[in-house]
Amino acid sequence: MEQKEKRRKLTHVGIYHYIRFIARLLTFLLLLYFYIMYRLRGGDKIEQIAESHPMAILIIWGVFLIEMILRFFPSPIESPGCQKQFARNYIKTGKTNIEIQDNNAVVLVALIWIAFNGVFGMLHMKGILDDGIMFLLCSFYSVCDMICILFFCPFQSWLLKNKCCCTCRIYNWDYAMMFTPLFFIQKAYTWSLLVASVALLARWEITFYKYPERFSETTNGYLHCQNCTEKLCAHKKQLNSLWKKIADYTQERIKKLKF
Repeated sequence: MEQKEKRRKLTHVGIYHYIRFIARLLTFLLLLYFYIMYRLRGGDKIEQIAESHPMAILIIWGVFLIEMILRFFPSPIESPGCQKQFARNYIKTGKTNIEIQDNNAVVLVALIWIAFNGVFGMLHMKGILDDGIMFLLCSFYSVCDMICILFFCPFQSWLLKNKCCCTCRIYNWDYAMMFTPLFFIQKAYTWSLLVASVALLARWEITFYKYPERFSETTNGYLHCQNCTEKLCAHKKQLNSLWKKIADYTQERIKKLKF
């Protein structure tokens, strides 16, 4: 009975994340399939194939644009990680010492990301990488974004060292990071997504410097575990536990086979 009580059901926020993860993964696999077919057959380029189906571009462009627009306003289906910027979600704790553990690593994350994507950009400008690769890279980043939220985040584990997504200092950087490769594709629908993502990032950073108390778990009770509407940390722990059991079982099987 105690074991059952410990298991947490997915919250509505968690379900929303999984829906986005599946949709982005399917989009990436579809783009990858078309790119491979283009390379094998030497036919139309992936962007030409996409532009021959304007409705598909409109749907994908519209979904991402709507997601970003919703981030500018309080939303019950979004993660507390990006909702902490709003005044309505600021719950005073009575403390005044603003502590943001991962703030010092922000510049490092930005420099690494710019340098990493700068390599792809340089290869694209030299003609080594085509627009198709940049589209694929962008789509791949969108899948990785959901993996960071749902399963494992290298930024959290290796650089920022934040407790969870709720306290993440760069949560609303995700779309700007996701759409970085679009900077090198000069089309209206690509640059419009990039501009919207940069506007979202700018809004986030301006809010942080004006109201840092909203971003600190010490001063904002909204970021405390009991107020979390996401609860994905519980599912990450369950997943880690499962992988540990699989690893232990594998080791036991190996030992038995040796002897």
